[in-house]
Amino acid sequence: MNIYMDRAIQIKAISSEPRLKVLRLLREPKKHFSHQQSADPVEFGVCMTLIAEALGVAQPTASRHLDILKQAGFISAQKHLKWSYCKRNEPEIEKFLHWLGTEISPNQIT
Repeated sequence: MNIYMDRAIQIKAISSEPRLKVLRLLREPKKHFSHQQSADPVEFGVCMTLIAEALGVAQPTASRHLDILKQAGFISAQKHLKWSYCKRNEPEIEKFLHWLGTEISPNQIT
């Protein structure tokens, strides 16, 4: 996949309020998911079930949003026992924001 196809997936990922909310919630996992007992939300990530609850959507709907964020590289997911946990991929988010700023900057040469 070329970089522009990757960027298209990333733009799709941030074009949805629920997916933006996931990224905002995962920015401060301790604040929003301190009630998670199965694993440390900062170190290990946040359980997908808790993310679905925070979004107020069914698990399959949350899974679809999370899958798009994973495809975009904005989150990573890992399984532990029967649960899956997600956390932000800060380096990839920073690279995307830098690219976006460069692409839409008024000083950009075409």
